[in-house]
Amino acid sequence: MLRSSRINPQRSVFYGFLSVILMGTVLLLLPISHLDPSSTRVIDNLFTAVSATCVTGLSTVDTPNYWSNTGLVIILILIQVGGLGVMTLATAIGASLQGRHLAFSAKLRASAEVRGNGLFNMRKAVLGIVKTSLLFEACGALALTLRFHWGYDMPLGQATWYGVFHAVSAFNNAGFALYSDSLMGFNHDPFILLPISFLIILGGLGFPVLMQLRRYGSNRRLWRMGTKLVIYGTLLLLSLGTLGFAILEWNNPGTLGPMSASQKILNSFAQSVSTRTAGFSNLDIAQFHPATTMFVDLWMFIGGGPAGTAGGIKITTFGVLFFLMLAEIRGQGAVNIFGKRLSRSVHREATTVLLLGCAFVFISIFALALITDFTSDQLTFEAISAFATVGLSTGITPMMPDAGKVILIVLMVIGRVGPVTAAAAFAYRRKPVNYEFPKERPIIG
Repeated sequence: MLRSSRINPQRSVFYGFLSVILMGTVLLLLPISHLDPSSTRVIDNLFTAVSATCVTGLSTVDTPNYWSNTGLVIILILIQVGGLGVMTLATAIGASLQGRHLAFSAKLRASAEVRGNGLFNMRKAVLGIVKTSLLFEACGALALTLRFHWGYDMPLGQATWYGVFHAVSAFNNAGFALYSDSLMGFNHDPFILLPISFLIILGGLGFPVLMQLRRYGSNRRLWRMGTKLVIYGTLLLLSLGTLGFAILEWNNPGTLGPMSASQKILNSFAQSVSTRTAGFSNLDIAQFHPATTMFVDLWMFIGGGPAGTAGGIKITTFGVLFFLMLAEIRGQGAVNIFGKRLSRSVHREATTVLLLGCAFVFISIFALALITDFTSDQLTFEAISAFATVGLSTGITPMMPDAGKVILIVLMVIGRVGPVTAAAAFAYRRKPVNYEFPKERPIIG
């Protein structure tokens, strides 16, 4: 028991991601991973391995024209491992091999990876995560394969590969595509955009929410507070995002302007879905109105649901802070959400996530401004996209100096494991504090 008490699950998760990134970098450095073996640069291979493992989608190279099929398969595996979570995947494999005898340390690590609050029936939960992921990816791959094969006359083998790659990338909210312009070539095709959008939404809800929906269906009375925050928050953000893109870009000749009304709505919805976490581009980001870029910054920073493949500070964090603000404005002593009282410890957790997220992003923007000549708008967009593991870019990622790429790499890792997990991995207090200081109340505001 003493040995288990010394386990730092946050550090295990952090080191687990670093191990996978290192292995991925080594594999991508192999000449067989490149179309042109002589063009290998360590920083670009490292950047790609981090982006894939952290399911971000930012890239310093042209993905389909830089990587060989072997390299693309390695990227796909990194996306899958990163999406499921290193510790979660390792626990699932261990559970399959060991039956019901799962080590306590493995339960701790898997619980930290999925941001779990308990260890009850961890084996069943982890295996459920893996099965759910593979099921949704298989359904999405089938739909995309049929469309690529019948709609674009692709040979069945190629169509299957394209279907599988984009389905896995979409469900894991990675944003990697086998086209240099991402999905802009399909902005007229709902049979491509909608399956990918629904896969992104499902992956972005988070595994706890998917498990709750599987168990209780539409019986909202049995949903937990977190499930309601994610479901209602997702619907609200998707609606406002679609409306925002439509209003801001409706007459922009570089984006929605030349399209029909139905295509404008379709692309506004698809870009709204992708903006919060996935990073696919069905519209040209570089042509966005400055107000749209600021709008995207906010949506990326909020992100999707916790304990899933989405990034950002998470909908639950934003929702808790919103209701905390309302309670303070109304002078209420407790924060009540959907008929339940919010635990006071969650107030501190949500505030910590927000402040750490803002700090990491601000420091990174400041550092990038010192070493590059890009505008503050471009750097803010790039930094938030990296931290929120979104992967959208105004096109400046390949032009970043090596030091700038390293900054984005650090942001992606922190964003994927979570700012609190990343901080706790190196600031973990092993011994409990058995005393309290006297209380005092400073003036706020």
